[in-house]
Amino acid sequence: MRPTAAVLAGALASTVSAENYLGFNSGATLPDHSAKFKKDFLAEFTTAQNLENAPGKFNAVRLYTNIQAYSEDDPIEAFEAAIETNTKLLLGIWTSGTDSIDRDIKALKKAISKYGSKFTDLVIGMSVGSEDLYRDSETGHKNKAGIGAGPQVIVKFINDYKKAFAGTPLANVPIGHVDTWDAWTNGTNKIVIDAVDWIGVDEYPYYENGKGNNIENSGQLFDRAYAAVEGVAGGKPIWVTETGWPSSGPDWDLAVPSVENAKYYWDEVGCRKLFGKVPTFWYNLRDSNPDNEMKFAITSNLSTKPLFDLTCPTTFKTTATMTSLLPSATGGSGSGSSESASSNASGSSSGSSNASGSQDADENSATAKAASAAAVLGLTLVAGLFALF
Repeated sequence: MRPTAAVLAGALASTVSAENYLGFNSGATLPDHSAKFKKDFLAEFTTAQNLENAPGKFNAVRLYTNIQAYSEDDPIEAFEAAIETNTKLLLGIWTSGTDSIDRDIKALKKAISKYGSKFTDLVIGMSVGSEDLYRDSETGHKNKAGIGAGPQVIVKFINDYKKAFAGTPLANVPIGHVDTWDAWTNGTNKIVIDAVDWIGVDEYPYYENGKGNNIENSGQLFDRAYAAVEGVAGGKPIWVTETGWPSSGPDWDLAVPSVENAKYYWDEVGCRKLFGKVPTFWYNLRDSNPDNEMKFAITSNLSTKPLFDLTCPTTFKTTATMTSLLPSATGGSGSGSSESASSNASGSSSGSSNASGSQDADENSATAKAASAAAVLGLTLVAGLFALF
């Protein structure tokens, strides 16, 4: 008997989520917007793997581009650093403000030719796009979040990627897309869910203004957003690609940045909900954007001694309730990282696919997107939530 589509989908989901990766995000540039080179990535990856009291080995990294900053299509030097440190790679292709992903494709093909299996064996996933659906939404436009891309565009680029790498060592790498939780629960984006192997979620309770976003409520806000995505995911694995709490910066509604609150969030969201349970890429090991007032880095100057003790507690303060799982129609989207959409880390501006200048991918529109509303959830979200109970 031939396996049904549901059986095949379940088998793929099991394979995609077989390992619950631990990692951080890493852009292509330094705080002064100069390019990162191999030595810079080596410093990051080495620190990540040697953090004091870490609740596991942070030996994975999420990249926003495959292209070395300020180059046309040279492979990013993070690849060489990953090979030397045995760091797993969640790769990213920039898809906003462009009609082609050819530069990323060329960079990846060069990397395959240059490094062979030393490179391809480290690739755990490919994210085609990052928060494009959010930026292309009514809320994204309202918040001046930058140029995005609609669901049809994302699906086209996924198909372009599959065609380009058919028959190569990257052909079987699971493909995902990264977006805000309320972008995923918007029914108009379902074709992207259907097209991917895993769903990447960026969620920041810190930015959930209007929802009681004090630190004590952060765990429940995160749980609610995560459950909402589960309700529409169709059983596909969810990877948490960005989350964190700033240690310094301005208050955001009821949310207060502090080292103490960053530790609370690490414990109540990271330790309780994510680490060892869900593929997780924390935001972040170090800050890269000097223009962002909120600082999310858990280390100073890449010290292996973090700003707070990473030891996980044995008991937690967050308890799930029915009300914590119900979506709110007001307030923030849970997006709002300092890695945002105004420029492509590959060196291509989000408004042009041919720009040669570079700033860090997703590094400049924190305040532009942080106030995203969740009013666009619709019947798909409601149906998904009821399926949970």
